[in-house]
Amino acid sequence: MTATETYLQQHQIKPTAVRILVWEAINKIDTTFSLKDLEDILYYMDKSSIFRTLKLFNEHKLLHEIDDGTQSVKYCVCHSEDKAPHGHVHFCCLSCGKTYCLQDIEIPQVQLPEGFVATDYEYVIKGYCSKSKKP
Repeated sequence: MTATETYLQQHQIKPTAVRILVWEAINKIDTTFSLKDLEDILYYMDKSSIFRTLKLFNEHKLLHEIDDGTQSVKYCVCHSEDKAPHGHVHFCCLSCGKTYCLQDIEIPQVQLPEGFVATDYEYVIKGYCSKSKKP
């Protein structure tokens, strides 16, 4: 059994050929990625198979989704061993279009008005990364 198969099984995911290929492709990407990014890498695979696999990985907390306001959902590999909800900041570069997970910067706690209940949260900072030209 390969390391990928073992890892998926440890997270209660049946290691099918598609899931193995998708997980191995994801782990070669060093930043966040979109469905389109994976489609470009796995050009020989059906788009719906990739999408279903991403949803499964997200449900099992191997990935988390990021809505960075670009109209394209981004994904990032979860690096937390406890797979707890991801309360870290994301940074979206207005020049290169990449979105970065800033794992070491926690989302500040927000006091909601009485009667309000948060079910999900995201914290995205937009600006220019260190590799981009500033305006």
